[in-house]
Amino acid sequence: MTAPERLRALLREPGLVAMPAVWDGISAKMTAAAGFKTAFLSGSCCAASRLGGADLDLISFGEMFDSFTMVHRAAPDLLILADGDHGYGNAMNVQRTVRAYGQAGAAAILIEDKITPRALTAGGKPCIPREEARMKVRAAVEAAKDSGILILARTDCRPTAGIDEAVARIEMYVEEGADILFLDSPADDAEVLRAVAAAKGRPSFAVLSPGGARACPSQAEALKLGFKIGTFPTGMLSPAMAGIKAGLAAIAAGASEAAGALPTAEFRDTLGYAAYEAAAQKFIAQG
Repeated sequence: MTAPERLRALLREPGLVAMPAVWDGISAKMTAAAGFKTAFLSGSCCAASRLGGADLDLISFGEMFDSFTMVHRAAPDLLILADGDHGYGNAMNVQRTVRAYGQAGAAAILIEDKITPRALTAGGKPCIPREEARMKVRAAVEAAKDSGILILARTDCRPTAGIDEAVARIEMYVEEGADILFLDSPADDAEVLRAVAAAKGRPSFAVLSPGGARACPSQAEALKLGFKIGTFPTGMLSPAMAGIKAGLAAIAAGASEAAGALPTAEFRDTLGYAAYEAAAQKFIAQG
């Protein structure tokens, strides 16, 4: 089965699909080793990793695609939902982006309707007109036919255009053939329920990391609300940042490592030293 076919099968299984957010080889490898079948290549995590900053539309297609390559090579069986952002341009750019990720082995790709580059402020995400958004999703769905990659259509218009417009866009994206739907920034559970109903039985996607304007539902609560997929953009990144801070503080204090560091044997095993040694034996020159 192809990656998209495997993801479709996973989405038909009961329960919420918990999708950790990854950004590089080690985060992907550890996610797969922990037993997860799928992960989200998060734009915010990649921006933090590559740029050392927030996700403010500064990261490029090339940087994101390079991150996908790292992730896919480190964990080839992990089903990756790639963050395609706004498609990096118009409808034709969207098609190039979708085809590139599909040919490279991604299981799904997210395409959103925000205006990029954003206004010179860290807050708010004004969106393109509804019919322009329709054409982007139409272009994505058409391009996806080449590889079967699933299209996740996201609307960011709730804070700037209201819930009625956001729900109308979700209904429109369903009409255009999007496979997964995502309402960003719902104000409350009632808005979530409207968005899930508008998806007409197709999977709904949610960000389940804390830090948004409203309380973050638990995985069990998200499932009751009708979500099928939950991702966690800060779930690993924030602890990783905390670990770096702890390590730096320990070194500054004269120690060799932080108290929470992995034992040496586990560290080396996670990085694959023993696996390399075993694989390399047959190539050692004799005599």
